[in-house]
Amino acid sequence: MIRVENLHKSFGDAHILKGITTTFPSGQTNLIIGQSGSGKTVFIKCMIGLFELSEGSVYYGDTHFSVLSKKEKKAIRRQIGMLFQGNALFDSMTVEENVRFPLDMFTSQTLKEKMDRVNYCLERVSLSGANHKYPSEISGGMMKRVGIARAIVLKPKYLFCDEPNSGLDPRTSLKIDNLIREITQENDITTIINTHDMNSVMEIGEQVTYLFEGEKEWEGNCKEILTSDNQRLNDFIFASKFLKELRKGHSK
Repeated sequence: MIRVENLHKSFGDAHILKGITTTFPSGQTNLIIGQSGSGKTVFIKCMIGLFELSEGSVYYGDTHFSVLSKKEKKAIRRQIGMLFQGNALFDSMTVEENVRFPLDMFTSQTLKEKMDRVNYCLERVSLSGANHKYPSEISGGMMKRVGIARAIVLKPKYLFCDEPNSGLDPRTSLKIDNLIREITQENDITTIINTHDMNSVMEIGEQVTYLFEGEKEWEGNCKEILTSDNQRLNDFIFASKFLKELRKGHSK
């Protein structure tokens, strides 16, 4: 679980985040949505300690993360997996080497122990046999799955995903969504997903936090979105004809 209390973040005179308070439970997919400039990326960077808070607190479990020293924060960050929007794979490394990289950096395991874990993670994301391929030799969806395997290789308690479906077709996006949800539930991970993909919201939005101009405007789940009376949320969510029709059908 991650708990945020009265989080503010300013850059000079620009007040970006304005008193956000929320809790992200473990074992479910927690989505952060909002239009460009709403503060989603700054919010995530504050939670993982890349930005210092102007005010407020972030707790990882019972640990008050915001007041820790740099060394103490580093210990928490080792429990965090990151899935980047652009995958951030090393082009010069094979799939196997990319997934093994965090183990090489942060553990003293034997090569056999590392490879056992790498192969397990690749099998979990349905990439058994892709060990010796390079990123340039696999599809965008496969690269995203390599990114997921690398993100979970250290058995994280917390998983942050930045636009995991960026650049993917709808069918592949659905597979990635379901994979993230399955891994989250299987391992009781606190997963936080920053997304613009409304299909993801409706498919796996067990908790959805909607930010508007740096404030928490609404919070609920994907079913509650369909009946929300929050006009700003409705303007954002039901911009597409498909979702408008979906809401009509739900209200009948």
